[in-house]
Amino acid sequence: MSHTLLVWLVGGVLLVGAGLATTLLPRWRERGQEHRTAWSTARAAIDSATVSRDAAATRVPEAEQLLARAELIAAGRGGASAARAAAEHAREADGLWRTNQ
Repeated sequence: MSHTLLVWLVGGVLLVGAGLATTLLPRWRERGQEHRTAWSTARAAIDSATVSRDAAATRVPEAEQLLARAELIAAGRGGASAARAAAEHAREADGLWRTNQ
C-alpha cells in the first residue's frame, strides 16, 4: 500500500470521527443535563410531599402509597422518564395532604 493511500485513509477516518464527535457530543450533554434536572425536580417534589405528610393532622393512605411509590422509583435511579413519574406521584401525594389539612 502506498503512503499516499494510507494518509488519505487516516485523514478520512479522522474527519469522520471528528464529524461524529461534533454531532453527538452536544446531544450527550443535553441528555445528561435533562437527566440531572429531572432528578433534581423529583427529589424536590418528594421532599415537599414528605414535609406535607409530616405536617398533616390526619393520615391519608392514598397519599402515603403515592409517596412510597415515588420513593421506590427514586431508589431505582432510572432515567429522566422515571424521574418525571416519581415527581408526578410525589406532587399528587403532596396535593392530597394539602387538601386534607
